[in-house]
Amino acid sequence: MRGARRRDFRRLTRGLRFRLTVSAALFFAVVLIGLASLYRERLANELNEQEHAVLDQRWAALKGYLRIERNPQTDRYEAYWYFDEEDPDERFIVTNIQRVYLIGDRNGSVIWGSTEKGELLQCSAPYHDIGVDPPGSIQARVSQAVDWARHNPPPGMTYWMVRHNSQGAPYLIRAGIVFDELHHEPYYVALGLAMSDYNRILTQFTWTYVVLIPGALIVSSLLGWIMAGRALEPVLAVAQAAQRISGSNLSLRIPTRDAGDELDYLILTFNRMIERLDASFQQMKQFSADVSHEMRTPITAIRGQLEVALFTAKTTEQYREAMLNALLDIDRLSQIVRALLALSQAESGQVVLQKSRLNMGELAGDVVEQFQILAEEAGVRLLADLAPECFLEGDHVQIERLISNLLSNAIKFTPREGAVRLSIQPVGRMIEIVVSDTGRGIPNEHLPHIFDRFYRVPGDGGAPGPEQGLGLGLSFVAWIVKAHSGRIEVNSVPGKGTRFIIQLPADGVGADTLEMNAAEATSGIMKEV
Repeated sequence: MRGARRRDFRRLTRGLRFRLTVSAALFFAVVLIGLASLYRERLANELNEQEHAVLDQRWAALKGYLRIERNPQTDRYEAYWYFDEEDPDERFIVTNIQRVYLIGDRNGSVIWGSTEKGELLQCSAPYHDIGVDPPGSIQARVSQAVDWARHNPPPGMTYWMVRHNSQGAPYLIRAGIVFDELHHEPYYVALGLAMSDYNRILTQFTWTYVVLIPGALIVSSLLGWIMAGRALEPVLAVAQAAQRISGSNLSLRIPTRDAGDELDYLILTFNRMIERLDASFQQMKQFSADVSHEMRTPITAIRGQLEVALFTAKTTEQYREAMLNALLDIDRLSQIVRALLALSQAESGQVVLQKSRLNMGELAGDVVEQFQILAEEAGVRLLADLAPECFLEGDHVQIERLISNLLSNAIKFTPREGAVRLSIQPVGRMIEIVVSDTGRGIPNEHLPHIFDRFYRVPGDGGAPGPEQGLGLGLSFVAWIVKAHSGRIEVNSVPGKGTRFIIQLPADGVGADTLEMNAAEATSGIMKEV
């Protein structure tokens, strides 16, 4: 039971839906934490600026209400606060200033000050709690400010610091130097502001986000799980449709959703893959059918001849004749097997073209010379019109086979006193190879099939003529043209002749087209045909 649960858990965690949900949750968490940190830092800066602004306001108000005068009774300098006690605004301002303050002279001694009740204090109680500044520190700052004021105009130097009271509560201190207007005597004045309210706001903000972020992550994860499930429903439908596709029904296609999104692109790619598989299966079936069909006749003939020889032959000559006929049929069978294997290897991409720079005039001239004897025996004139400077980037063996197959067919199907012409000329950025004859021609209904394997145009009696071969020559021609990124066209008029027109990219031209998709090249050839 535990093993099954463990497998289910592993299957769940490895699923695309789970990974999408976790990825979205992690991304959302990083975004929330980043935004929270950014806003907290901004809030802290704003609160700090507010604290400094409050102390700046109190410092500006202090100069209007504070007077430091000599007490004739005690012979000491004391701080006095002059304001209208009946005015609530002035009373509120002075009360806030007196909450945390300290005043010292240039000797570092703390000056007594009077409160609203008439009491004399060295400093406010909160300031006393956070610690009175040492006399040496006060004296040093006063001396520094006096030296600075000699070369600079007022208001003088300002000191900022953070100090804590006995309970650990922080206070922001603003200290500076105030000059007595009558005697221009410098005094050290420090105002404090409790930071507890600002810290409380910052703490509340932090805890609010600490509580909200996990809740937001849980809600977003649930929504992400639901949305991921809905988004993957079409993918599951595609997978279910793909499971129904097998070797027996490769014609099945997955319908697109017409959404124009990535899933539609995936479906189109999958359908194209099925089309290629279907073409491969059809090619295999065709190969099997071709082999069984073409081999049946010679094998039957061999068997019949050997059986006749076995049961009826009585002399050595009869046995020799039967064996000779069987060998001829075996040789024909070997030719079929070799041709089929060569064509199948070529169409499946197992034959690698050995391309080089070819002078088509010289190459075609050699081929024409080889066929002159065959043409003379057939009573056919073989003519050639070859451009002297015509170069092609191609495979020497395959280009020679292409021209040989076309010339062989043309001579074979041209009656005596007829003519076969080979023309090779540059046409723009292409090399054009034209093989024309004055033979019996090809009826229009047979033109779309002449490049199929073993397809032979019936003779005048409706059956293939005795002079016809295996029916693989033009299949090789079509493959060679496709492999060289070219195109082929056939024009034929029954009783007048046939004309094959082939165009191949010239030397140094169309290097990118040599890598074109094989399916597109085949489609282009058949359309031209």
